[in-house]
Amino acid sequence: MKFGLIVGEGIGPELVQATKHVLEATALPIEWTDIPVGESALKKYGHPLPQESVSALKEVKVSLKGPLAVERGKGRVICIHDDGSEHIYPSINNAIRRELKLFVAARPIRGFSGISGNHADMNVVIMRELTEDIYIGWEHQIGDVAAQAIKLTTREAVERVTKYSFEYARRNNRKKVTCVHKANALSMTDGLFLKCFLEIARNYPDIESDDCFVDAAAFSLVRHHTKFDVVVTSNQYGDILSDLAGGLAGSLGLAPGANIGVDASVFEATHGSAPDIAGKGIANPVSLILSGASMLRHVGFNKEAFSIEESIHAVLSEGRVLTADLGGTASTMQMADAIAKRVAG
Repeated sequence: MKFGLIVGEGIGPELVQATKHVLEATALPIEWTDIPVGESALKKYGHPLPQESVSALKEVKVSLKGPLAVERGKGRVICIHDDGSEHIYPSINNAIRRELKLFVAARPIRGFSGISGNHADMNVVIMRELTEDIYIGWEHQIGDVAAQAIKLTTREAVERVTKYSFEYARRNNRKKVTCVHKANALSMTDGLFLKCFLEIARNYPDIESDDCFVDAAAFSLVRHHTKFDVVVTSNQYGDILSDLAGGLAGSLGLAPGANIGVDASVFEATHGSAPDIAGKGIANPVSLILSGASMLRHVGFNKEAFSIEESIHAVLSEGRVLTADLGGTASTMQMADAIAKRVAG
């Protein structure tokens, strides 16, 4: 069983080490293929996402990724293809997703007893469309007085992510899919998103569907989170709402992510590289470990994935081994080891 591995930057290497430790506790015959991206690729190839790495990610098909550093205002990446064509992306993370044609970020975020307070019973999956919206990077400067960005919504992309969301709900016994949008203010772009959603929803009469403005959705996640089951939304809204849900669970260190495409998938933590605590061994590894569990489930190892998830819930609920973000004093590897021991039985 071969998985690609992007070690990442900042706390990335620490989280990857912890996640490998837990996944290997399942006794599955995992083989890791290191693929340079970011600073490591820049040193080797002179580019943060060279085509050699893109090809390697496509070949291995399923990869685990540690967080990558994105400097504010300087994250744009230009990828030059073998045929001479090039594409500009707003960030290294966006570039990976777009080069691999990953179209949905599935982010299942649950609450934890003893950790999440009033959100201990939260169980929401945020489906974030990945190919369009304001994150396409089509922006330009107008002298020194203004800047403009384009928001793109196409029927093809919305139908694809909506169908995926309903099929996911059906496979996983989820009862409802909610479209989150702002069609009252953005009547054309978000209006098209909502229109396509409503059309697709008619094909799934067995699953309840509704829609919600994004600002109301943020409020309801805080106050009435049980109204949400599966949420399908655009790129930017999904980015924001999944961070909010992670915070409500207790920490961004508890929010996993899966970037899914037709031919390749990349599993990652939803948070950044946290350079301020890099190398200190105190980062919470749960987000990436949960992402690793999702990766195992993606390739058919449901039993092992469930074991990891249940072990995480047991360790967090006991409250004896917690990292600093959760109010504890445990190190990254102490947390990982506590989980791995339960997985190994």
